[in-house]
Amino acid sequence: MDSEQTVRTFLDFFRDRGHHILPGAGLVRPPGDPVLFTTSGMHPLTDYLTGRPHPAGRRLADVQRCLRTTDLDEVGDPTHLTAFQMLGSWSLGDYDSTRSVTWAYELLVDGYGIPPARLHATAFGGDTGRPGDALGPDTATERAWGGLGVPVERLGPDNWWTNGPTGPCGPDSEIFVWTGGGDPAGTPGTDPRWVEVWNHVSMCWQRGADGSLHRLPRGSVDTGMGLERLVTILQGKPSVYDSDVFDAWREVLPGLWEGDPATHRVTADHLRSAAVLVADGVRPAATGHGYVLRRLVRRVLALLWREDPDRTLADLPPEPVEVSLRHFGLRSDRVREVLLDEERRFAAQLMRGRRVLSQGRFTGRLGEDDYAYLHDTHGLPRDLVDALRAER
Repeated sequence: MDSEQTVRTFLDFFRDRGHHILPGAGLVRPPGDPVLFTTSGMHPLTDYLTGRPHPAGRRLADVQRCLRTTDLDEVGDPTHLTAFQMLGSWSLGDYDSTRSVTWAYELLVDGYGIPPARLHATAFGGDTGRPGDALGPDTATERAWGGLGVPVERLGPDNWWTNGPTGPCGPDSEIFVWTGGGDPAGTPGTDPRWVEVWNHVSMCWQRGADGSLHRLPRGSVDTGMGLERLVTILQGKPSVYDSDVFDAWREVLPGLWEGDPATHRVTADHLRSAAVLVADGVRPAATGHGYVLRRLVRRVLALLWREDPDRTLADLPPEPVEVSLRHFGLRSDRVREVLLDEERRFAAQLMRGRRVLSQGRFTGRLGEDDYAYLHDTHGLPRDLVDALRAER
């Protein structure tokens, strides 16, 4: 099943069960939001999960493009991406977690053909990780899984979902699929071959500013499943970069720029994510949203120029970018222009940085005052300074 079929199957499943299909929101969060980008499918629905009526009803589903920068150092491993699609479903004071996990089982087994023996679940075991929270285990969800024949592992804080120090929170149940060879072994907590695909949160608590928990007047269920990770499992691939989502990148990069597989993975992820940001209206800048885009592009350039300083993003054909934008439901004819302009700016900054760092005062060990001066006066961030000094 390719990625498009996977999406259609998901949306059709929840449409048939009375869910209104929402259009995905943009990546850029509005002013006043504490984060820069949409990081999960529930993010645009936070107000509705805490009690505000949604104009489309109490059962919702969508496909939401997301971007996370917290996992940048893990990008290139089998499962992590910077930009990705999240399949989501919500019950706003309608059905509870027991029905939610039952439907999840039906979709994974009957809709996607995953053998039941390859499924394992986790459930909240009664420990939120906060002193004074006297909450018991989520036995209702645990019984629901047991009735389906799915083994359940009880965990503590790992199965307590929270959106931050305050706000909506609650116990969650995570669904894992066995990706190893042979019969399943161990549990999600003991064997990394169990890969998480779907998270179901019972959003029934509100954390106050004083740390106390209060029952929400209307409990909700929030679920999220990473599309690229699901597709990887359905296609039996060893990593997200081997799935059909990255076909166009795999066809182009090895013949375009020599490098090891890890370099090609990071390059594909960052350029793909940069294209999505540009198509969503972001432009490189020294702060905020633009700085994230700038960082992604410059990390790619640093990788490419480490092997060959004559490499240029101008050599990249349009197909991988176009395919990726279609995957995210976007269009833009500005991506190439923005990437090449940032490449020129970065090349000029590198030249200037090398001249500045050749001065005698910067040949020895640098202190915090030196780093601050280089950043504030010459626009050279710390990681770039360290990289240029390492060239010597």
